[in-house]
Amino acid sequence: MSEQRQYAPITHFTARARAAKYWNRYTETMPRETLDALHLKKLRLLLRYAYEHSAFYRQHFDKAGFEPDDVLSLADFKRLVPITDKTDFVHTQQEHPPYGNTAALPLEMIVHHSETSGTTGFPLAIPYSAYDTERYGEPWCHAFWALGIRPEDSFYFAFNWGNFAGLWSTYWGVRRFGARLISGGGSDTEGHIQNILRLNPTVLCATPTYALRMAEVAAEMGHDMSQSSIRFTVGGGEPGPFALPAMRTALDAAWGAQSCDQMGIAEIDAFGVGDALRDGVLVDEMNVFCWSVDPDTMVEIPDGEIGENIVTSYVNSAQPLINYRTHDLVRRTSGGADGRTWVKLEGVILGRTDFMITVRGVNVYPTAVDNLVAEVEGVSSHYQLVLSKDGAVDRMEVRFEPEKSILEADWPALSDRLQDHIRKSLKVRLDCVPVALESLPRFELKTQRIVDKRPKELRRALDR
Repeated sequence: MSEQRQYAPITHFTARARAAKYWNRYTETMPRETLDALHLKKLRLLLRYAYEHSAFYRQHFDKAGFEPDDVLSLADFKRLVPITDKTDFVHTQQEHPPYGNTAALPLEMIVHHSETSGTTGFPLAIPYSAYDTERYGEPWCHAFWALGIRPEDSFYFAFNWGNFAGLWSTYWGVRRFGARLISGGGSDTEGHIQNILRLNPTVLCATPTYALRMAEVAAEMGHDMSQSSIRFTVGGGEPGPFALPAMRTALDAAWGAQSCDQMGIAEIDAFGVGDALRDGVLVDEMNVFCWSVDPDTMVEIPDGEIGENIVTSYVNSAQPLINYRTHDLVRRTSGGADGRTWVKLEGVILGRTDFMITVRGVNVYPTAVDNLVAEVEGVSSHYQLVLSKDGAVDRMEVRFEPEKSILEADWPALSDRLQDHIRKSLKVRLDCVPVALESLPRFELKTQRIVDKRPKELRRALDR
């Protein structure tokens, strides 16, 4: 019998390349003066492109008395280019689906369709060209590399596939990175755990709270996931390990791995690149330009102060987004680890101007719940949203008073109707609990709907 031949593993890079600090040294360490000059060049080209190819922007600019050639500096861009908001796009898409008059490319050039979660009431449709899908994945590569992940790693995706844009950007990122991808779509929690133990991936992609839940279920099954093949957990879609130190500690311990974070906006791109220091994200300035304003006055504020992030994307050729309100409150500083010069957002997102809450990876706006509660006959206008923790998972409970005309024996059926209505509209299940009449507090001024009972260290700050 001949001796079995041993084969060396095939890798993408040499040992020297794998030890490099940067995915792209040139762009990540570009001097600020060079970055700003590049931004101005890109912004001028983008404004002209949008004006010539998108009826939405042509009307938007004409109404403001603005022409693309008016921008001669970054200060001009901030001062002259009108601000846009998600509602502007949703409105025109509702009138003329699927993309209204926002698209800048013909339908035959759209290769992928996604949507936002629709938790403000209606989803925003997002068209992509082939170019867009490539560019959407690039920020993930910068983050993977900075955090020590390499193309010979393998990624396990612990979520189902659907129209939501954010998960697709992660997929495109792994494809762009050149790593092996394992989809767990369709599996339940026990199935995900069994897949990981069988296939030995090194990177787990899941919302942070679900990653903790998986570790809990694994322990109930008799498995210690801190001893598994997973070396990194990559999260998104909710406040994660870079925003919440307690979350980072819990994830690192549960999986015996380094927990990583990424910030993105579905319709923009996953532009918040995880920093190696794990205390914030860097803005991928090759994909976007951003600046901060006071959300009350819309006046620019200096770095170091908390303000609303206004973003322009260079990677949305099918549906440009220019001077776009994110409603995210951030604190901008300069640069990250290892000489990276891109703008840093300390603590990732510090809060929301419109108070968005994340439950099981789904963004839920109280205003959306307001509308849904009002649509269910028999439910009064007196209710509260109570946040708590159920093990590792965030929980939201809707406590409501039924109308006085509803018999107490009918309260459970009313609760089921409200819960089902919210689930169908927001794609997330909220526990709906009827309470005694007149038992909820009344307020003379603004009603306080939110009751947050989670541990203090797990709440996002809103220090504005």
